[in-house]
Amino acid sequence: MGYNQGLAKENIMSQSLNRRRFLASTALGAAALAAPAVLRAQGQPVKIGILQPVSGAMSYSGQQGRVGATLAIEEINAVGIKSLGGAKIEPVMGDAQSTPEGGNAEVEKMNAAGVCAIVGGYASGICLATTQTAARYDLPYIVDVGVTDAIVTRGLKNTFRFGPGFGVIAKTAIDNLITMNDAAGKAAKTVMIVHEDSAFGSGLAKLLNTQLPEKGFQILETISHPTPTRDFNNVVTKIRAAEPDLVIPANYYNEYVLLARTMQQQKVRPKGIYSILGGAASSYKFVKEFPDSAQYIMDCNHWFDPKNPKAMELKKKVEAKGEFFTYEVYMNYTALLLLADALEKAGSAERGKIIAALEASTFAGHVMPYGPTKFVNGQNQGAAPVNTQVLGKDIQVIFPATFASAKPVFPVPKA
Repeated sequence: MGYNQGLAKENIMSQSLNRRRFLASTALGAAALAAPAVLRAQGQPVKIGILQPVSGAMSYSGQQGRVGATLAIEEINAVGIKSLGGAKIEPVMGDAQSTPEGGNAEVEKMNAAGVCAIVGGYASGICLATTQTAARYDLPYIVDVGVTDAIVTRGLKNTFRFGPGFGVIAKTAIDNLITMNDAAGKAAKTVMIVHEDSAFGSGLAKLLNTQLPEKGFQILETISHPTPTRDFNNVVTKIRAAEPDLVIPANYYNEYVLLARTMQQQKVRPKGIYSILGGAASSYKFVKEFPDSAQYIMDCNHWFDPKNPKAMELKKKVEAKGEFFTYEVYMNYTALLLLADALEKAGSAERGKIIAALEASTFAGHVMPYGPTKFVNGQNQGAAPVNTQVLGKDIQVIFPATFASAKPVFPVPKA
């Protein structure tokens, strides 16, 4: 082979190799260009702050709240947020340590971590502080439980509460109390209120002191106590001395249980214990562990819709895990579903777009006995409580009639 022939063959081979390299590089380039679209289609995780008081005086409620949030996240992630390419929720857990200060510190951490929204808070005092802190960052905040109406009357555009607040709950409770008392021939005329001294208990006591006398009830005494409180003997001694027809407790789980047990031990038995947002009054845990103390206690509180198959399925799932189906569970479960619905409709994890989606929400995929969802100044106008009563070893709905599974027993039978 001559020199020129060899050179020509080498050029042909070089051109062929370059052509193959070009085709390969073009394919790789096309793949590289397509990669972002693929990543977008798969959906990047959406960070959500889950804020609960999982240590301190309110730790049981906080832990129950986490149970509900976790179950909702599992359900949401099974299908993903479709408008975000099937994106999964990535929870950022925070412990408020049962204090407003602890809650604020967690909001700061969550904001720094890049969450697009926060759910939780539980206690009114914590929620008052944390929603305000979140507002500084235009960070959407869905309150799981906190009932003081100041949470949603301060004009915070970032704050949304799916459940009812003080005003609605107290009005419903008083209306149902009057209905029940009238049916019993006005058996109850005098009342004592026992409340914890934070925003929740103090606010409710103030409201009751205004409204109950207008309805013909005489308030004999209003007793406040801190959270935690380890001894209710002196309080129960005062109740024994005053002999009220009704005792209205407003406190968190541990204190409620201790108050009820102390009343039973001292054989103080008014015509009724009628709770409004009782921390344990509508709790299966309380009924199971202290059935005699819980018997006949009534409550106006958050509750699930017992006629909703989804609610009953969730109840079975929670109980199968060895947990109690408390209001903290289904309030947080619902709050996460509400947020997922807003993310779906917003088609974005941008904070402003999530807030706009919540403002326009018509969310209906919940397990609550509510009317249509409509937020006005951050408060769901369709939210409503129910009245329950511990009868036997179960909790029955006694008001409203639409959801009732039993009639109230009032006055309670004498021991």
